[in-house]
Formats: sequence, C-alpha cells, structure tokens
Amino acid sequence: MIKIITVGALKEKYLKEAIEEYQKRIKKYTDIEIIEVKDEGLLPPIQAMEKESEKIKKHISEKEYIITLEIEGKQFTSEEFSKKIEDIQMINSNITFIIGGSYGIDQSIKEKAKMHLSFSKMTFPHQLFRVLLLEQIYRAFKIMNNESYHK
Repeated sequence: MIKIITVGALKEKYLKEAIEEYQKRIKKYTDIEIIEVKDEGLLPPIQAMEKESEKIKKHISEKEYIITLEIEGKQFTSEEFSKKIEDIQMINSNITFIIGGSYGIDQSIKEKAKMHLSFSKMTFPHQLFRVLLLEQIYRAFKIMNNESYHK
C-alpha cells in the first residue's frame, strides 16, 4: 500500500488527469491512496506548519514507513529509488509519502520519518510535484518487475 499525504488541494484539471492516470497504472502493482489536508499558507510559517502537521498526524500511524519529501533529503537515481522501495516493502508493506505545504514540513513530522527524500535541490510547485512523485513510484514498480518503460 502506498499512501501520499499532501498539503493543499489540486485545482488544475490537467494535473488531476495526470494523477488519475498514474494512480490507475500503479494500482496494477499495489493499492494507492492520496490524502489532501488543508494548506494553512495564510498563517505565519511556524503556525501554518504546526497546524498542517496536526492534520497530517491524523492520517499516519507508527506501523507505516514514512518518507518525507524535503529539499534537504537524500537523492536517488530511478533505479536506486526502485531498489529502496523494494527493500522497504520487504519489511513494511505500508509506505507513506508526505509532501508539505508552501512552508515545508513541520519538524514533528520529519522526526517520524524513516527516510527523507529529495528529487532535486530545485523547488517545484506542490501540485506538480504530486505528478512527479507518482511517475517515479510507477517507474519504480516497472523497474522492480523488469518491465520496459521509456527512458
């Protein structure tokens, strides 16, 4: 089971369609769930992250392998990421990815994570990043199953 918890709601139709397509593709390999929590970006940064973290915590448990998406996190190639997901699934079939809001992820959530992941030192729009994450999860499963996928 893959769960993605993300701060903020998706509005753009083209991004929703891309996400739906990748969810459909990933379901061939595992169950997938996306949970949106309210973005508190109008509050001061520390208050916003604290409030968002309270909402995130309602959707996670100690049984899950939590991966936070952070600019300071570890970077992998697609092949390394695939191997990492495969290794995690050997010990825990419930992997939860957390994408923070515009101010990032509260420290209390970071402390719950077993892995801190970065796709780049660049900043991406959170809505677009969901598509990137789903694409890499799909690619990881294709690699794990020795199935061809465009490069």
